[in-house]
Amino acid sequence: MKQRLGRWIREIAYKMEQWPIQQRLIMTYIVILLIPSLLIAWLLFRDMSAEYIDKARRESESAMEVERANVESNIETMLRAAELAYTYKDVEEYLRLVREPETLELMNIRDHLVSVMTHLQNTNPKIRHIRIFTDNENVRELYPVFWRESRIAGEPWYETVNGLNGQIHWQVSPSDDELMRRGVVDDVVPAPVMMLLREIEYISGVHAGVLEVDMRLQNFFPSIYTRYEGQPAQMVAVDRSGELYFNRDNPWLAEAGVTEEQLKELAAAAGTDRIRSVPFRADGRPMLAVIAYFDQLDMHLINVVSLEQVLHDMNEARNKLIAAIVFLLVVLSTVTWFSVKLILKRLIILRDSMKKVRQGDFSFDIPVRGGGEVGELAHHFRKMLKKINELIADAVRKQAASKEAELRTLKNQIDSHFLYNTLENIKMLAEIEGKFEISDALTSLGGLMRYNLRWTSEYAQLRDELAHVANYIAIMNIRFERKIRLTTDIPERWLGCEMLKLTLQPIVENAVKHGIAEGGGRGLEIRMACREERGMLVLTVEDDGKGMTPEQTAALNVKLEQGGAFMLPDEPAREGKEGGIGLLNVQQRIRLYYGPGCGLAVESEEGRYTRVTMRLPLRSGNGGADEDANVAHRRR
Repeated sequence: MKQRLGRWIREIAYKMEQWPIQQRLIMTYIVILLIPSLLIAWLLFRDMSAEYIDKARRESESAMEVERANVESNIETMLRAAELAYTYKDVEEYLRLVREPETLELMNIRDHLVSVMTHLQNTNPKIRHIRIFTDNENVRELYPVFWRESRIAGEPWYETVNGLNGQIHWQVSPSDDELMRRGVVDDVVPAPVMMLLREIEYISGVHAGVLEVDMRLQNFFPSIYTRYEGQPAQMVAVDRSGELYFNRDNPWLAEAGVTEEQLKELAAAAGTDRIRSVPFRADGRPMLAVIAYFDQLDMHLINVVSLEQVLHDMNEARNKLIAAIVFLLVVLSTVTWFSVKLILKRLIILRDSMKKVRQGDFSFDIPVRGGGEVGELAHHFRKMLKKINELIADAVRKQAASKEAELRTLKNQIDSHFLYNTLENIKMLAEIEGKFEISDALTSLGGLMRYNLRWTSEYAQLRDELAHVANYIAIMNIRFERKIRLTTDIPERWLGCEMLKLTLQPIVENAVKHGIAEGGGRGLEIRMACREERGMLVLTVEDDGKGMTPEQTAALNVKLEQGGAFMLPDEPAREGKEGGIGLLNVQQRIRLYYGPGCGLAVESEEGRYTRVTMRLPLRSGNGGADEDANVAHRRR
């Protein structure tokens, strides 16, 4: 997958490289403006959406707190009414009658006790009924307060209330239809009610009856049955058994796609948290549910709020903004297209001029003037054309000179062959006459001349350089009466190493020139050795001549390092003094071909020795010198 993605990116980059620079500039311009604009718009509206959802959550939670306060106030009202009815002494006396009351006594109870209980109910207009149910046979039913307990014995909550030992039990009844429930025509309009139920025990463990205080659910939860036109929200109450209570005349929940199963799941997931906000989706639409739990009632109150309209409006605003950004970008890109085309006009002229140069046309002028980068580029291109024309003319002249040099070289080769043949004839005459010393000298001289004159390459093998040095020493020994001894300590494996041609002979020549004492003296021994050191070939040429002082050695090394002319510090420069190509020439050639890490270094001690160390890259090669320069001389 990663390889495929990398190949895809490379293909796109390659195709883009084929586009004209104008298209690439426009594309870069679009990418630089479009991507940040879209990203900023997306982040902005994302934050706005989150802010709105948070605002809706806070408003819904605030509304739920208000509703909680109303519900707790209703709970307190019902609790207070129940407490007054429970603790009223006349109620206790009536419920504990041990005989059937007489008619006059019963009328007094009705006029006094029932009116007090009715007054208690009427002082709390939200309370619909205060009822007391008893199983005492001596207690008569007095409408609308005292009733036979047998009327409620079949209710599903009856056993639960009697098992709570006087504790309060809250129960929602889906209907308060007296005709169906208790056989008394009081109110035939079915409506759910919230009931406070409590077993009456004036003596612990002795059942005296059941107290009921109820309030219509639309008064107990005022916001459930309030319908706010045009507002996408609705409250729902869920009791402990999962029954839902809400204004079913309000079709908003069904239209919004919120199902009763979703509401039950939300209530079950909320648990016993005081207030919890839960975002969810109903039929693909974004919703927010704020859920409050009432531990006294063991019920949940859910406020469902739709986020669809506002988010839809925000999405429309976002899309309009993006469309405006894209439209503005198209306009700006069009303007930029023509602006860039005008700017690149001179660059296109310069490109066409380069095509002419590629085709071999150098005799034209570039019609581009003025400042700026393109004008400066045209100026330098014009200078380059001029320089190319000059180089072409110079090359023509050099080619003519080269042809002439080739003719001269051919003549020199003829002369050198004549010289080699002449030396060979003299050598043969010397051998015939028994002059073997002269014969060896001529052999060495021929090898020396052949090595110097046949320059087919800048490089040679180490064995060829050593043979050339041996020829040179053989000729020098004729002059110094065989007082120069040359010894080499070079393993066979290094003899094929590559080095610059004519780099050892100048060092040996310098040793002969400055190492032998005035008048010949005791002679001179030259030792040559090599070793490998960190991938470098290190060659040493050491003589036991008169050496140099520390000052002379330091000055010589400085001049070699700086590339100055080589001469002894206390020796005046005289024309023709140096001869050969010299140590400086060797140093410059090595640095030129191999770099600053290579070259010569000199060590010396006056009266004892002089050692020249040469550092070269360790390379093997065939070299460029002729292989027929074999030395046929005799060692002393």
